[in-house]
Amino acid sequence: MTVTAVRKDPQTLRMTLEAEFDASPDRVWQLWADPRQLERWWGPPTYPATFTKHELSPGGHVAYHMTGPEGDEVHGYWEVLHIDPPHRLAFRDGFANADGTPNDALPSNEGKVTIEEIGDGRTRMSIESIFPNADAMEQVLAMGMEQGITEAVGQIDAILAEDAVAPIPDR
Repeated sequence: MTVTAVRKDPQTLRMTLEAEFDASPDRVWQLWADPRQLERWWGPPTYPATFTKHELSPGGHVAYHMTGPEGDEVHGYWEVLHIDPPHRLAFRDGFANADGTPNDALPSNEGKVTIEEIGDGRTRMSIESIFPNADAMEQVLAMGMEQGITEAVGQIDAILAEDAVAPIPDR
C-alpha cells in the first residue's frame, strides 16, 4: 500500500497523510493537475469523484462531487491558495451544496500538498489538513475523513502501474 503514515495532532489541529510512490515528482504532480486522473483516485472506491471545474492556479476554483453506491452525491470545492508545480499545492477544502455554493454548515480546512523526490525513482507525497478549530477536526474525522483519504490515496499505485503498460503521451 502506498500510504506510509497518517498522523493526527489535535493540539495543532492537523492531520497529515504520507505516501510513497515509484514515480517521479512530475508524474505524481500530474495526478493533481489532470482532472481526469484526479477523478480516478480523489474519492474512496465506493465514492468516486467527478470534477466539473478544475482551475489549478492561485485564486482558481475546483468543483467536484463524489457519488455513493446508492447514487447520493457529496459536493466539494477547493479555493486554490498557492501552487508550485510539481512540488506544492495549497487550497481551502470545503463541502458544497448541490448548486456548488459553499455549505457553511459543515467545516472546511486548509489542504497542503507536498511532493518531493526521495531517491531511487521514488517520491513522497504528504497531504496535510489544517482545521480551524478542534470541533471542526472532530466533526470531519467522525465523518470518516481518515479512512476516506487513506482509501483514496491507496488507489494511486494502480494508476501509476498503468504507465509501464501505456505511457502518458506528452501534453
